[in-house]
Amino acid sequence: MKIHYFQHVPFEGLGFIESWIKEKGFELSSTHFFENHTLPDLNDVDWLIVMGGPMGVYDEDKYEWLKAEKEFIKKAIEADKVVLGICLGSQLVAEVLGANVFPNKFKEIGWFPVEVFEATHKFNFPQNRITVFHWHGDTFELPEGATLAASSRACINQAFRFKDKVVGLQFHLEATPESIEQMIKHCGDELEPNAFIQSAEQIRNNASNYFEQNHTAMRLILEYMESLEAVNTI
Repeated sequence: MKIHYFQHVPFEGLGFIESWIKEKGFELSSTHFFENHTLPDLNDVDWLIVMGGPMGVYDEDKYEWLKAEKEFIKKAIEADKVVLGICLGSQLVAEVLGANVFPNKFKEIGWFPVEVFEATHKFNFPQNRITVFHWHGDTFELPEGATLAASSRACINQAFRFKDKVVGLQFHLEATPESIEQMIKHCGDELEPNAFIQSAEQIRNNASNYFEQNHTAMRLILEYMESLEAVNTI
């Protein structure tokens, strides 16, 4: 299995996902848009994972690589590749699928619950409510043909599935203690506490309660995606 990921800033990498990929022995490559970069040959990619970042999908004037990234994501979906978008990545996938992306009424930063819908997500979660790590200000309309997989009080469209092989997650199941510290370090100016923004202290104090559950959920999604590839090779 050849997995390629797009990383937009140095402090938002794969986190737990990288541990899972190494455990499986899959081949891993990356494009770092914050460095000199080249896009891969799509024929050399089985999965595409699109990570998060503080920029918006509409910031093409500031980040010249966004246009080429969107074109590659679109081609990957059209080529029936497995595609996973996380936070900004989910917004990029949604826009590529024709949905509008825009600032949400509330920023959502910290540990907050989402309701997950077994009928649509198909990830085999053992529960229908899970507290996950959020750090997002934008949201998206549900792409045409997509099914809603999770919602929260602050943001209705938290996760979706599109034609089985495409998954978008607004939240960070992959987060680790190290990655959260990096987000606080680089984006801590956004932590102005309100109903849906926790302080750095609250984020740190709550973290240990949820990592295991979040990583289990991330593993289930990755295993769901892996099962799709297994079907294709039969």
